[in-house]
Amino acid sequence: MSVIEIRKLTKRFTVEGSTVVALDRVDLSIEAGDIYGIIGMSGAGKSTLVRSINYLEKPTEGSVLIDGVDLASLSEKELRKKRSEIGMIFQSFNLLEQRSVLGNVCFPLELQGIRKKEAQAKARDLLKLVGLEDKEKAYPSQLSGGQKQRVAIARALATEPRILLCDEATSALDPQTTGSILKLLKEINEKLGITIVIITHQMSVVTEICTRVAIIDNGRLVESGSVEQIFEAPGSDAAKELISGKELRYTPVKQLHENRKIRIVFKENSAYEPVLANAILKLQLPINILRADTRNIGGKAVGEMILGLPDSEQAGEEIIEYLRSAGLTVTEENDNE
Repeated sequence: MSVIEIRKLTKRFTVEGSTVVALDRVDLSIEAGDIYGIIGMSGAGKSTLVRSINYLEKPTEGSVLIDGVDLASLSEKELRKKRSEIGMIFQSFNLLEQRSVLGNVCFPLELQGIRKKEAQAKARDLLKLVGLEDKEKAYPSQLSGGQKQRVAIARALATEPRILLCDEATSALDPQTTGSILKLLKEINEKLGITIVIITHQMSVVTEICTRVAIIDNGRLVESGSVEQIFEAPGSDAAKELISGKELRYTPVKQLHENRKIRIVFKENSAYEPVLANAILKLQLPINILRADTRNIGGKAVGEMILGLPDSEQAGEEIIEYLRSAGLTVTEENDNE
């Protein structure tokens, strides 16, 4: 069942007399209990999209439905109540510096009129959930970036939301801390059944935690599907760039000394077999490894390689045919795209 339904969503801004289209007829469906990634480069429109989900940004056209309810149909009072079901965490944490950790988590409960003793008891339970029960008297200035984000997560959970929006929530953190925050979000998803939407420009975040992903490019939804499917066979230039990196895709061919490049994906049993070595030995043809990487996708090790093929078209086709017969996904990498 879809908990979030976005239909033909368009958002336009007027900047210095000119119209800027931040979102262009975006259609998106997010299932209850999912961890859904929305990824794009800076300026792609993903942050505008996530702010539209809780109607902090009201669309110019189109609609946003939460549990089948069109947010445009709600009064301001009804909309505020609906927003209490949607928690949000940010890259900059947005903690109240003058309040303690406990006070920060209590804050949304106080706004709901919950008594101080009850609010503090609930806040302590949430701090235990995020692993900060020993920091309740500390202030934000005394915490690390990862600890601040854990407080922000606890605060976002205080109103018992059914949806948690994460807008670049790990961008300000180092890789190790990012990993611990993603692990926490996954545990929260499993324990509480909360639908999580992650906005990011980092493909590593998506492959680590998300089950499905949407690619946003220049305000448009250019591709969506399971993370494994998109990683295995990206269909858009934006997805290819996010997965393999701009440097390789747009480095001139003459600098790589290769006229033809292919991308292969290893998964399941093929990751443990010397397929490439076997191809070279059997075909007696040169294959140049330009890039190799391994990702954790859904708990599975999935690898990719960018290979340079011989100048001969026939030799290149022989290599591609052999690799496909070995169960690998093979796609052409065209520099002129």
